[in-house]
Amino acid sequence: MPVAVTATDPLWAVRWLDVLLVVLAAPFVVIAGLPVLGYAVGAVLWTLQRVAAEVIDRRARAQSDLRTTVGLQVAGIIGRGWLVALTILAVGLAGNRDDGATAAIVVLAAFSVHLGMTLVLKSFDSRGSTTA
Repeated sequence: MPVAVTATDPLWAVRWLDVLLVVLAAPFVVIAGLPVLGYAVGAVLWTLQRVAAEVIDRRARAQSDLRTTVGLQVAGIIGRGWLVALTILAVGLAGNRDDGATAAIVVLAAFSVHLGMTLVLKSFDSRGSTTA
């Protein structure tokens, strides 16, 4: 089930503000001379886990069995958390500590924006739940 941005959702840019900011920050990271490997891994990792969260949430909402719905969502949250943590560790070991720290900072900053927007949009959300 692909993730599609629809024209019927007027708040799509706000819902995906975290990913937009991560992408728009790329030139500044290069100009500032920050660890590009760490930034790239953090940016790709965050974007992939956000798309995965949306796909898992849509699948979970399509289920008729409550246990299956909860199971999918819990497995998705735990799995994405482990994926993020292990990838940050791997980039820190494969590159250097600065790359790992940069990847962690990118993910933490994007998570902070996503969490803030999720909390703000919760009252406007007609789709039901949002993913974190």
